[in-house]
Amino acid sequence: MQVKNPDRLVWLSQTTLSVDEAMETVRRLRIRFPNLQDPPSDDICYATQNRQVAIKKVAPEADVVIVVGSANSSNSVRLVEVALEYGAKAAYRVDFSTEIQQEWLEGARTVGISSGASVPEGLVREVLQELEDAGYADVAEVRTAEEDLIFSLPKELRPSRKR
Repeated sequence: MQVKNPDRLVWLSQTTLSVDEAMETVRRLRIRFPNLQDPPSDDICYATQNRQVAIKKVAPEADVVIVVGSANSSNSVRLVEVALEYGAKAAYRVDFSTEIQQEWLEGARTVGISSGASVPEGLVREVLQELEDAGYADVAEVRTAEEDLIFSLPKELRPSRKR
């Protein structure tokens, strides 16, 4: 591949790539293009990154990992892959708690749960309840990061305030 000006290159990544994958790709690019510039901001979604870090911590101890999230959510699908890569014996993705199959849990002592970056918390609570009903009532939260960012709505979408 011929690059017009190799001193004016910036790398960008799809937000659902893992940080490890993105950094390995950047490392390889830097061999060919030593002046490769980083993007103006961290473009890997913090919520996606945080969930991948947590799954990497949970997976080695989990017999089963259940990821709550849609099939068309690449970050949810990726969480299943990361769970398997990092040692989970089995990992599944569900949209709703009713999709959990009891055979997934047969012989499982430890079940890990995560969710895609934009999954409503209520869906995760329903999965927790389903697992509690199946005998997995002892829940331990694994927290690897605090997500305290608040995003403001664009001005056009903010409710008007009368003074």
